Amino acid sequence: MTIDAFIDALPKVELHVHLVGSASVDTVLELSRRHPGSAVPTTEEELRAFYTFTDFPHFARVYQAVNSLVKEPQDVATLVLGLSRDLAAQNTRYVELQVTPYAHAVVGMPMREVTEALDLAAKQSLAEHGVEMAYIFDIPGEYGEEAARVTVDHALTEPPATLVGFGIGGIEQDRLKYRDAYRDAFTAARAAGLHSVPHGGEMTGPETMWEVIEGYGAERIGHGIRCLEDPRLVAHLRETQLPLDVCPTSNVCTGQIATLSEHPLPRLLEEGLFVTLNSDDPPMFATTLSQEYRVAAEVLGLGRRELATLAANGVRASYLDKDRKRELLAEISAVAAS
Repeated sequence: MTIDAFIDALPKVELHVHLVGSASVDTVLELSRRHPGSAVPTTEEELRAFYTFTDFPHFARVYQAVNSLVKEPQDVATLVLGLSRDLAAQNTRYVELQVTPYAHAVVGMPMREVTEALDLAAKQSLAEHGVEMAYIFDIPGEYGEEAARVTVDHALTEPPATLVGFGIGGIEQDRLKYRDAYRDAFTAARAAGLHSVPHGGEMTGPETMWEVIEGYGAERIGHGIRCLEDPRLVAHLRETQLPLDVCPTSNVCTGQIATLSEHPLPRLLEEGLFVTLNSDDPPMFATTLSQEYRVAAEVLGLGRRELATLAANGVRASYLDKDRKRELLAEISAVAAS
């Protein structure tokens, strides 16, 4: 079996992917033509050039421009089903999709209609593509108290049926200005039974990771690649086996890592940390979840055993029920043994 065939055969889960960032080129073009007059190009060539980022703030501006195309509940469902179709083609069985309610609220979408679109799309995802769809609601970290309030209100009063987690993303450098509001939002979400899955240690250092661990009760951390700068943090992550959702191509495209060959994924594994592999905003970064596995093998030198471990880690770190975890882990073991 070739390495490509091995990767294709591995059952996968996707734990770190964003609703708007998951939109394929065709889906974004469909939305840009459906809602003309935005800053988003309407031709494929121009759109691909639009997705050439200089740094994370530039990426954030492009992301916001694409997000402005999501104006109606129908657009939300279009994005979810487009991602489901794309993941099914990669033998991905389950996804925890990060949704930003504040982005829909500011364009006037009623909370109930967003939830109905998410619920309908989750049912269609399973029925049409065999992909189980769960959701994580995240606060855009640069927008402060109002964004925190809108996000937690939606999560607690009108949640989709498969909402499992509560997170925060965006520009990490802006978070400390709203520290109390974000801590309060996570406290309320966790009290309601949602899992804490914030971003941290992507564009800032270990201090942000300590904040999400100590202030947000993080159960899983998005990215976390800067942990290696702090031996005490590495020791804590090793001891607790707190999962890190790592997205190599994303880190290069947003300027956090210079080249794929320099990505710290192998070092994270050598340190005994619990790592999952994910795609983040795949079409914007010209990648897929399967391609991230290929990068891990072909660029970072991971073997089949390590790839199978990453796939199994994704299952173990997910919020799937125990029976489904057991089934998927058995399938991964069978592929690894073959």
